[in-house]
Amino acid sequence: MEPCSRRRWRKRLWVATQRIGGKNGSKRNLLVDGRGVPLSLVVTGANVHDVKQFDAVLDHIMIKRPNPKQRRSKHLCADAGYRGQNANAIILAHGYIPHVVDRKRESENKKKAPHKKARRWVVEACHSWFNRFRKLLVRYEKLEHTFLALNHLAAAIITLRKVNSGQNVIYG
Repeated sequence: MEPCSRRRWRKRLWVATQRIGGKNGSKRNLLVDGRGVPLSLVVTGANVHDVKQFDAVLDHIMIKRPNPKQRRSKHLCADAGYRGQNANAIILAHGYIPHVVDRKRESENKKKAPHKKARRWVVEACHSWFNRFRKLLVRYEKLEHTFLALNHLAAAIITLRKVNSGQNVIYG
């Protein structure tokens, strides 16, 4: 038999390229006050670790804290992802007292003193308020500045909803 002039079938002629970090999408880095009102918002790629954007989040605070009549210290509660010398130095450089506790230690402290309020849930609640905006839950925006503008609009609406006023500002 003569050899066939056609090329033999290969299973894979090409290999798909993989992204660095292996994640697709974007991530919101938030700084909120004790009520869950967003004070700072930075949008990054999903493959960027939170600690790398920590300084930017603390620098982008929209409303600066007024100087109180009495000297009060500023406390910053963060999750275990911000544990480390670099993150601790950033927290101290911005004038905050760090409270970086992982979930296990926080639950143990809650069992010891049940009257004390948990601190980490406030940021998670704010993220869920952002996810209630359907345009932000799944990112359809191709450009970063439009997605960031939509996030800032959502932050403004969340802030207006938290303002103590006699009438409902958003719904009339």
